[in-house]
Amino acid sequence: MIALIDYGLGNLRSVEKALAAVGADVRLTSDADVILSAEKVVLPGVGAFGDGMVGLRERGLIDVVKQVIACGTPLLGICVGMQVLFEESEEHGRHVGLGLLPGRVRRFESSELKIPQTGWNQIWPSPSASSASGDASNLLLNGLEPGAYAYFNHGYYCDAQPADTLAFTEYGARYSSVVGRGRLYGAQFHPEKSQRVGLTILRNFVEYG
Repeated sequence: MIALIDYGLGNLRSVEKALAAVGADVRLTSDADVILSAEKVVLPGVGAFGDGMVGLRERGLIDVVKQVIACGTPLLGICVGMQVLFEESEEHGRHVGLGLLPGRVRRFESSELKIPQTGWNQIWPSPSASSASGDASNLLLNGLEPGAYAYFNHGYYCDAQPADTLAFTEYGARYSSVVGRGRLYGAQFHPEKSQRVGLTILRNFVEYG
């Protein structure tokens, strides 16, 4: 069973349908007991970092997510659900995140780019991920060709550690678009909107994560 955490940020049904399409038994929930008993957990999210942290806090889920990681249960964060895994964000002021991964969420700074980035862009396996061939987190990218296209919609990006960066994307600057540490994963793009590429990543998480 995969727990899909409902903490008040949208696009839940699309993620639920995509997970079901790759064979997952999905439970959309904000119940701590259901989340902690799940075999795997997905933390989705559309919106602002600060709103995401408020949603988790109001539902008493901050410690629950940390317990999930402490127990070694695989967790995949999507878009804002990936961003809140980090220490802090500069979106609309300073906001403290879950601190499960070191790094900061920063705003794209370019007068030549459209912000937010909305649409298709490429994801490239990072050198650090390629060198750690024995790391289970690399399984998330199984079956994807370098430079595969995924669908993005975000104005802020994760400035992650190289060792945690499984794949990167170029948009004015190079940033981490897929992260992983142990059984904790994150995707900045929307797998549920990324057609074959997105379904491949979700299937890899469901089957191997």
